[in-house]
Amino acid sequence: MTARALKEPGTYALVFERPRPARIEVGALGELAVAAGHFVYVGSAFGPGGLSGRLRHHLRPVDRPRWHIDYLRSDAVLLGVWLARGPRSLEHSWAKGLASLSGISSPHKGLGASDCRCSTHLFHSRRRPAGPWIRDCLERCSDGEPRVDYHRADTLRHRVLG
Repeated sequence: MTARALKEPGTYALVFERPRPARIEVGALGELAVAAGHFVYVGSAFGPGGLSGRLRHHLRPVDRPRWHIDYLRSDAVLLGVWLARGPRSLEHSWAKGLASLSGISSPHKGLGASDCRCSTHLFHSRRRPAGPWIRDCLERCSDGEPRVDYHRADTLRHRVLG
């Protein structure tokens, strides 16, 4: 995906790994017991800078947490990001789709979903979710449009942060 394409609005799903369990203070949600394993966090980027602007935030180390997900990213390894460019917000349908998958759990109700009616935007799996399995889910929830692509974190860092 080109730098120009990343300036467009869209929806994203961060895929990251937390190597060990921890107890983490998450703003108004209080202290949460966070398991080790793989996580998928769904969000959207419709503000200034589009996907690039939002990814810039998620690709940098967390200095001061702004959103719920920032608290969990502090000692996590970002592996990659699923992206769908376009003017339609897909984060809620993606969250519902991910919640329906077997092997995926919703460990913390309300996390990342304080501004909507979704139960959560954060999903956990003990093992790394298989790419085709996640892609099929996200594309099905997107009604096939727009295209959903996976990008490794190191590639995005280079394109977004320079």
